[in-house]
Amino acid sequence: MVLSDKEKMVAVISNGIAVFSLLQERDELPKNTTMYDFVLKVIPENIKSELSVELIDEVFQYVTSAHNSS
Repeated sequence: MVLSDKEKMVAVISNGIAVFSLLQERDELPKNTTMYDFVLKVIPENIKSELSVELIDEVFQYVTSAHNSS
């Protein structure tokens, strides 16, 4: 099975959110770095056409609710 570009994008966004959260907890992020800024920097150019703020928000909401329900 080959992942679609949208599925790859969701995986990269999810990973970016996780890394952002870890670095934020460790106070290792440059000042004023937002989750959006961080995620935008980790998205590979070849799949950026699938990127939208709404998708980042949707993935963030899903990840947050999945962690809160366990």
